[in-house]
Amino acid sequence: MLRGLASRPFDGEGLAGARRNLIDDGTLTSWLLDLRSARQLGLKPTGQAARGLGSPPGPASSNLYLKAGTSSPGELLSQVKQGLYVTEFIGSSVNMVTGDYSRGASGFWIENGELGFPVSEITIAGNLKDMFRHVTPADDLEFRTSVNAPTCRVEGLTIAGL
Repeated sequence: MLRGLASRPFDGEGLAGARRNLIDDGTLTSWLLDLRSARQLGLKPTGQAARGLGSPPGPASSNLYLKAGTSSPGELLSQVKQGLYVTEFIGSSVNMVTGDYSRGASGFWIENGELGFPVSEITIAGNLKDMFRHVTPADDLEFRTSVNAPTCRVEGLTIAGL
């Protein structure tokens, strides 16, 4: 991405960088591979290595973003009968084998499409596979960091602690 916050002409191993769509129309189409991980998988490296201060290079993203949708955040909010508008996440727990996801959060309760009372120290739980199937991005994508996403509505999560 020209002049993106994490743009670089080459990666941490000297390979040329290139634009890459990781997911196209809901299908995984590419990986982030450095030389070592590509060799282990029998694939070609993708020019996605990043160097750390005390470790060898490893796969990393640069200028990663989720495409914007077509609805405004207000339109997405207005379609929610009961839910949670998350403003902050706390901790994280993801089982990378099963995809089970659980995370602390705070934000505002949504009732009939309107923001209501503040909530804190609650838990959101679901499964990553199901979450990715039911995510709807809004049209408010802004590029502020090296990883960006618009406001998103995710249906079907379990909320505990209210």
